Amino acid sequence: MQPTIQYKTQKIAYWFFAACMLLFALQLIYGFILGFARMGYDGLHEWIPFNVARATHTNLLVVWLLTGFMGAAYFIIPEESERELWMPKLAWVQLVSLLLVGVVAIVGYHVNWWEGRKFLEIPRELDWLVVVNVLTFLLIIFMTIWKGKRKTTTAMVLFFGLLSAALLYLPGMITFENLTFDSFFRWWVVHLWVEGVWELIMGAILSFLLIKLTGIDREVIEKWLYVIVGFTFLSGILGTGHHYYFTGTPRYWLMIGGIFSALEPLAFLGMAIYALAMARRGGRKAPNRIALMWTLGCAVMSFVGAGFLGFAHTLPQVNIWTHGTLVTAMHGHLAFWGAYAMIVLAMISYAMPELTGRSMFKGWKAEWAFWTTNIGMLGMTGAFAVMGVAQVYLERKGGMDFLEVQESLEVHAFGLVLAAALLTLGVVLFIKNFLEYGLPVEVDSSSNSSGGGSVLATPQRPQED
Repeated sequence: MQPTIQYKTQKIAYWFFAACMLLFALQLIYGFILGFARMGYDGLHEWIPFNVARATHTNLLVVWLLTGFMGAAYFIIPEESERELWMPKLAWVQLVSLLLVGVVAIVGYHVNWWEGRKFLEIPRELDWLVVVNVLTFLLIIFMTIWKGKRKTTTAMVLFFGLLSAALLYLPGMITFENLTFDSFFRWWVVHLWVEGVWELIMGAILSFLLIKLTGIDREVIEKWLYVIVGFTFLSGILGTGHHYYFTGTPRYWLMIGGIFSALEPLAFLGMAIYALAMARRGGRKAPNRIALMWTLGCAVMSFVGAGFLGFAHTLPQVNIWTHGTLVTAMHGHLAFWGAYAMIVLAMISYAMPELTGRSMFKGWKAEWAFWTTNIGMLGMTGAFAVMGVAQVYLERKGGMDFLEVQESLEVHAFGLVLAAALLTLGVVLFIKNFLEYGLPVEVDSSSNSSGGGSVLATPQRPQED
């Protein structure tokens, strides 16, 4: 196949995708450290204590997903705006600074240089560097859209999702001596990112991929994008209340959190139905079947993980027993995987053939990567569910000591690690497939000096077998 990228600055996306693959692999390493510790084999405790491994694992998740979102934006926005990226050299600076902040933060966790606030452990000095980095990224995206030939709904939803994510990072930089106040505003970042503005980003990328892969009319798909994303966003904002049940906030949060947590699955169900219906309505057989599998899989798995499993334990009558247990890990792992990891992997699966002109998605590795990662994640979800329910029964209902309960769960952690190994096999296959694509091709932009129009791409290597 011939490369089909229209603008040479879209190649920048490749390096963001490569960085997020590296960070994803590193996150899995720390995941195994945690898994073996849960089995009772915590041999690295003197060098990497459990709390350090956990903070590193969760923060790597956030960083590699954000890196993937940025790469997706750098690929999508030039095409949607019909012009090259504004100041592409600044995008390179932004990538290097983002990775530098990430490396310093990880090292800092290992020498106890951190804030100590759950999910927001990054040191305050690095917080400001993150703000500068993200503002630089948003400036590039905004100026590209502003100077572009067209302004699509997909591009605008993606931009406002990214902008909102940046604005909602700021409340996390405010600290309070009162733990209730501190927890209240901390959830503005932690919850409103993953169950609010990140869903705008997910919806925009999903819309772009469905348009490209199925041939569905843009007006049809963007009309539904407004409805589905709007409903998801609204339910996610007020669904923040399910984090306020037992933190010292007024009792009315029990009602608000309960009602809107019950509505969130409907929003994700709508997202799944929307994606499947648009794919069917498009009527075109996508040549890149793997990218379509990841795209539709994202819609379905996000409903199961973020919607159904989230609803299963966020009602007040249930959450009073399950909060702070491994039931949360059950929901969290599948929710992050289905809603955000899969959309990033879908974007990479779509973009790589466009950037390189090689259809590596036709090989067995790409398909096995899809199935082994998803089966492995479902296995992990099941293991966390068994461990979480047992923890609730033994500790919350039975009154056993916390450490005794953790010891009794070690046998179930063995199944968790086995499932994680299957997931890791799939990730290794995905990364191997990614590397086999090679580097993006050079493009001739002589006919595109004004920043718009098509660009001819010339392959620099032989086509695949």
